[in-house]
Amino acid sequence: MKLFVFSFVCACLQVSHQNSTSQWTMKPHVLVVVLDGSSDQQSLRCLEQPEELLRRDIKDEDISWRKDRKEEAQRGNTYLLELEESFAGGKYTCHSKDGSLLNHTEVLIQDDKTNSRRILVKPEQGDYLDCSAQNYNGEFQCSWTSHHLRPIEVAFIKARRLSDNDDDDIQCSVDESGQRWTCSSGQSNFGCSVDDSRNRIVCRDQQHCPYAEESQQIHLTVYVKTKHFLVENYSKYLYLSEIVKPDKVTISKVNTTTIEWSYPSSWSSPYSYFPLTFQILQCKRRCKRCNKRCDKRCTDSEATKTSTVQSTCQFEVKRAKAVCIRAKDALCNSQWSDWSFFSLRSHKKNKDQKKTNLTVER
Repeated sequence: MKLFVFSFVCACLQVSHQNSTSQWTMKPHVLVVVLDGSSDQQSLRCLEQPEELLRRDIKDEDISWRKDRKEEAQRGNTYLLELEESFAGGKYTCHSKDGSLLNHTEVLIQDDKTNSRRILVKPEQGDYLDCSAQNYNGEFQCSWTSHHLRPIEVAFIKARRLSDNDDDDIQCSVDESGQRWTCSSGQSNFGCSVDDSRNRIVCRDQQHCPYAEESQQIHLTVYVKTKHFLVENYSKYLYLSEIVKPDKVTISKVNTTTIEWSYPSSWSSPYSYFPLTFQILQCKRRCKRCNKRCDKRCTDSEATKTSTVQSTCQFEVKRAKAVCIRAKDALCNSQWSDWSFFSLRSHKKNKDQKKTNLTVER
């Protein structure tokens, strides 16, 4: 991490070293100032070395500052950020006497004293980051919920596999779009992208082997910021085997008493190496319309019988009007898939329909 910070520090407005533990460089021209109560001020420098002022023939008093394009009263190579409140964040620029841009940076404020008022919404059950994987190819997605009155954007992403050496350096960078990140270390190589909804990211461990035992956890950290330049970080430790959640199965009918289904097309293969367990609910009532209400029948109390089978994809139905099926990894205590609903037509109804058709034809 020290090497990562050092590689970017020269691209930003220089910060006084008197409080080096209270700030860190997130990426080029983006500085995070941590409010930890240790200081009421933080200083920025326009030009790194005083000699540079002489070389450019610039007097100290000729340097002006702007915050969010508005002229500031302070002048000189050094600018003091007032940290008593969380309003010091913004886009700072310094200019020469003729108005030419000399340097710029975006200051984000991370207030460790306001952890009780988080930017993201934590559900009643679960964590701030909700993560899942469709299979074992190394790809997973994490989503979150933000307050509708506090729009946010992803400011930084870090992802790596934990190793025995906790000091293992990790370097993360973002492309020109600001939506695609890469993080590499001695143990792993991750790629992450921000979804168009801005409330979800998709990551992939480029070095993951689906057939090997997963011995090292993934450590994911997402930094989000508000339009007021406040930033917070949210972390998640996970194994893919803990968050894997198969897609919904596809159900079909073989005859009047037997149904069958297929493994999700996105599930890892061969299925003999990645087996699934299936849970079948037999319901008393039939769903007349294929809408969201049908899926809710799979979670209510209308089921007459619940069965669990492994590997096999056929099942004999007895006196049921509809069935629901879901799947999970047979070898790990991971998440169940969402329910798949299938409405069954009774044999009697088919006979009545045939009689009606015969009468019409005559």
